[in-house]
Amino acid sequence: MKVRVRFVGWAAIRRFFNIVLGAMAMVAVAMVSAFLAMRLAIHGREVKVPRLTHLTISEASRSASSMGLRLQLENRFYSPDVPHGQVLAQYPVAGATVRRQWPVRVTESLGSQQVSIPDLRGAGERAASINLRRLGLELGTVGHVNLSGPAGVVVAQTPAPGAEGVDRPRVSILLNDGPEEASSGYVMPSLVGFTIAGAYARAGAAGLRIVSAEDITPAAASPAPSTPPAQPAPAAAVTPGIVVAQSPLAGHRVARGDTVQLALTH
Repeated sequence: MKVRVRFVGWAAIRRFFNIVLGAMAMVAVAMVSAFLAMRLAIHGREVKVPRLTHLTISEASRSASSMGLRLQLENRFYSPDVPHGQVLAQYPVAGATVRRQWPVRVTESLGSQQVSIPDLRGAGERAASINLRRLGLELGTVGHVNLSGPAGVVVAQTPAPGAEGVDRPRVSILLNDGPEEASSGYVMPSLVGFTIAGAYARAGAAGLRIVSAEDITPAAASPAPSTPPAQPAPAAAVTPGIVVAQSPLAGHRVARGDTVQLALTH
């Protein structure tokens, strides 16, 4: 019996490896192509922010729009170096890489300060606001304080009247709410231990209203398990109508007209 042994030639082995290497090369090319396509898709939407400073607002808007960006005017400041109507500052800064439709926030220069800060003290909030707008200024922060004297009038301002070298056309004012407003807020007094009549009197003096007074029976204290039996002590007398709990609790901030709930002994 003859056994035939067939050997695979080097040519067949070489063809097999060529097929495997060709397949791997095709996979690598496909991956590189996908990566490049992704990079182009991402970075194709990115642009560099142009320099907008020292351009007028309309010029800066056109320059930003040509790059697919949005211009946002955020602030106006006085500047002795940059003429009125030009961009004083921008963010993001020129050269930064951002995506299209990204907002570029700019500050407009008002040039050197030409307007004298008026004296608003003694005027009402509305009159002060009208006076500022008439001069091309803006009303800034409005604060409140409780002082004796007329309510609703300006008692202080910043910048001060006639100030020079201010950085922005904005004036903040402090209004007097009058002494009555100062006494409208209280710290909740403690009513525990008072009789119901005393609690009503003290709450009424603070402008508070008692809306309910629930009766409760104090729980008798039971002896601990380790305590040996003792002769029963006579029950302590409990005076009815004494406040033992309250809401709001003592120390909380309350205002005139707030309601108070009480719990009483009976």
